[in-house]
Amino acid sequence: MKEEAIKSPLKAFMKQRRMGLNDFIQKIANNSYACKHPEVQSILKISQPQEPELMNANPSPPPSPSQQINLGPSSNPHAKPSDFHFLKVIGKGSFGKVLLARHKAEEAFYAVKVLQKKAILKKKEEKHIMSERNVLLKNVKHPFLVGLHFSFQTADKLYFVLDYINGGELFYHLQRERCFLEPRARFYAAEIASALGYLHSLNIVYRDLKPENILLDSQGHIVLTDFGLCKENIEHNGTTSTFCGTPEYLAPEVLHKQPYDRTVDWWCLGAVLYEMLYGLPPFYSRNTAEMYDNILNKPLHLKPNITNSARHVLEGLLQKDRTKRLGAKDDFMEIKNHVFFSLINWDDLINKKITPPFNPNVSGPSDLRHFDPEFTEEPVPNSIGRSPDSILLTASVKEAAEAFLGFSYAPPVDSFL
Repeated sequence: MKEEAIKSPLKAFMKQRRMGLNDFIQKIANNSYACKHPEVQSILKISQPQEPELMNANPSPPPSPSQQINLGPSSNPHAKPSDFHFLKVIGKGSFGKVLLARHKAEEAFYAVKVLQKKAILKKKEEKHIMSERNVLLKNVKHPFLVGLHFSFQTADKLYFVLDYINGGELFYHLQRERCFLEPRARFYAAEIASALGYLHSLNIVYRDLKPENILLDSQGHIVLTDFGLCKENIEHNGTTSTFCGTPEYLAPEVLHKQPYDRTVDWWCLGAVLYEMLYGLPPFYSRNTAEMYDNILNKPLHLKPNITNSARHVLEGLLQKDRTKRLGAKDDFMEIKNHVFFSLINWDDLINKKITPPFNPNVSGPSDLRHFDPEFTEEPVPNSIGRSPDSILLTASVKEAAEAFLGFSYAPPVDSFL
């Protein structure tokens, strides 16, 4: 009976996560009690559906020339879809799919993220996509951030050619094991903190840390991915105020629509660490309105089955007042020097000299055991590998092409030497 009581909310949580933010918002909107909550009323005004199937309900007009983004001339790397064999779907998002692909000439395997320009433009998300590209260009020097090899575009699609990481999402492993022992959770938290600290050093706030965006590589090291919600040019003590993120991990200041800074990432690290130790996010409720209320008002409850240092770091990271939060004064250095991480040799960590506590045991690139069958069993669309450049372009496709000038990227020649 006790086991069932634990499993029930966990199953509901997993199901909701797959449903996505849009279904959350729809449920709140249809719940009379939830709608009366003043914070929820405020949030509903700024929360818009993100699911692609809803895009045709009220299509927005194509962007005017003044709204288009021009980041300068393309690097023109001459890449095209037909350079690849697209083998399997390994992920899906609001604007497209991620596919396992083999480059025909190099015979190397990549994860290729293919995005539909039309869908991006309808949701007016081109700034986030270009921001993702810009952040990926800066990630080349960190071992725990996914690398961009090059990007290119056709008339109707954008292509990110990324490192292929096949150890599985942290979410997938949590789903299977429910929670991790403290040493394993500490190792992952340290590698995640190292990646966030590096982004902060580049004045980038990540903003969307969650187990779905944290991958394990073939050895079991962390790789942070999906930089679509990153905010660039946030100096030390600089703030921003855009409402974005995933419900379970939203910091109180984001829910309050107050200006927030890089400490929002340390809140999210606390939420992910809590979930690794306990199996659910810290303020989780099936009722989203209640969950938001918990985040804003409920004291942090920690069960006694963790060490004092784990308790202390969670209390510091999940401090509702961002000015008192762990990391508010010295950013990553505060996290690095916390007693919870005293067993971590940070130089060894960054050089991948610490043996990961879990080995995914993948046999090679074709080993897809850690990917959700929901993705891998889906057929690869024929259109993915087709370039429409030879067809007569319509006005809307021309506009889509112009909106992403500067997207294409090839690394400098000396980086291959």
